[in-house]
Formats: sequence, structure tokens, C-alpha cells
Amino acid sequence: MSTKIVLANEGVFPITRDVNGAALSQLPATAIPVAGTIQGEGKLAGVPSLFIRFSSCNLRCIWQLPDGSYSRCDTPYASFDTQQVLQLTVAEVIKLVKENLGSIRHVVITGGEPLMQKDALAELAYELKNELYVHLTIETNGSMFNIQAAENIDLFSISPKLANSEPNPEKLKALGLQPSGPLSYHTQRRYNIKALQSYIDICNESNKEMQLKFVIGKPEDEQEIINDFLNQLTGWQPSDIMLMPLGANEAELRQTTPLTLEMAIRNGWRFTPRVHIDIFGSKPGV
Repeated sequence: MSTKIVLANEGVFPITRDVNGAALSQLPATAIPVAGTIQGEGKLAGVPSLFIRFSSCNLRCIWQLPDGSYSRCDTPYASFDTQQVLQLTVAEVIKLVKENLGSIRHVVITGGEPLMQKDALAELAYELKNELYVHLTIETNGSMFNIQAAENIDLFSISPKLANSEPNPEKLKALGLQPSGPLSYHTQRRYNIKALQSYIDICNESNKEMQLKFVIGKPEDEQEIINDFLNQLTGWQPSDIMLMPLGANEAELRQTTPLTLEMAIRNGWRFTPRVHIDIFGSKPGV
């Protein structure tokens, strides 16, 4: 029996055909009459891709912007507000991808945090590689590692969460939140050097790639990246380190982009844009 996956409400996206190959009555959120979009971040920015969004996350990011305001996770429906979900079998997801793939050769598995459903993830990645022969990227926060899930991934897009992401009492009070559940565990769960090293090691041992993609919102992020992450890890290259400005909309990105650019150039790391926000704004499904 095919394993079930709990997906965010957009599921496989953007698509123009259903699981049986019938044309959908509405255009996808991109407003483009073809399935697929482009990868918006990292080494493969601009590459035509289909996305599969898993539901739920083990972290609860609340970031602080330079002006003192707060920015929560930019995909709340897949992380902390998971009331609307889809439950599809791996076989159904494969059919949806197959019907909408066209000339696209890249599929991105994202979340939420896909590793929370490691068994379903491992089965899905195996089927995507062995039935559809696509290039697979997984987007993960790097707090968990599973070898079975990793075996069929081509690019690990890892976004370790910095201290700025922690939901401290000041942030919780400002947002009217109670320090319960994952909000209480975020600080201890966000940092897992052993898991991060496992991703680097599997790439160095096989024909896989990875990127460590840090979200930048404060000047002190620079030394945290160096001291708490890069100095604790081995086997990475400067070209693997990606800096991405904090922000879920254009106004927020204007605050953090100059800082992020300067930091990337100074260290010989790579700056990554957030192309989806530039093109589509902050709406989901694009």
C-alpha cells in the first residue's frame, strides 16, 4: 500500500491538470497557463521546477527586522497554521507530478519540514527518481537527517535557523502568543551540527550537492554563522554558503538586502535573491 503524505493545502504546485490528467478549471496561482514555476532561491534560482509542499514543521521562527518589527515564517499554512491540509498517497503525488511535468526536469520537495515525515519522504523521493528520473531538491531546516530519505536527493537546500529566529518572550508578548508546544522547543531544536555534518558528508561521498542558506536580518548574524556553524563543520566550500535577506515582502527585503549583500561580498559567500517575491509578491502557490 502506498504511504500517505500530509501536504500543505497547495500540495503539488503550480499545476494545470488533476491526478487523472484532466485540465483544471482555473489557472494556477502564477496566472501562467502552463504547469510549473521557477526555483526562486539558491544555486538553482531561475530553473523551471514543480514543487511538493509537505505540511508541519518542528520549528516556529519569529524573526526581528532591523526596524524592530517582527516577521514570522513566510509559509504559515505549512508550519504553524496547518489547519488546511491534503492527504495524498505517494502514488497520487507521483501521478500529479507526471501529469504536470511536461519539459520540467526539476522537482523541489519543501515544507514545512519534510523530514518530519521521513518514511513518506523516503518513499516519495525513491519513486520520483526511479519512475520519473527527475532532479530532486529538498528544502530543509537541517535540524534532522535521515539516510533513507537522503539517498535519492540531488541537492540539499539547508536553511539552518540563527538565533534571530528564536521566539523569545519579547516576541511572544508582542504577538500575543503563549510559550507552549513547538514555540518552547524551537531554541533547542534549531541547532543540530551533527545533522548538518551528515548532509555535508553525504555530498562529499557521492554525486550530490548542498547549500547552507542563512536568512540574514542583523549584523551579528555574520559572526554567528562563522563561530557557531562554519567553524564547527568540515568539508564545505565558500560557494556552498548562501546568504538570503530576511523578509516576506518587498518592504521587508529593502531593510535587509544591503546588509546581506555586504556580508556576502566581504566573506566570499553567495548572495541569493528571493525571486518569487520579486515577481509574485508574498502569495502562496507560485
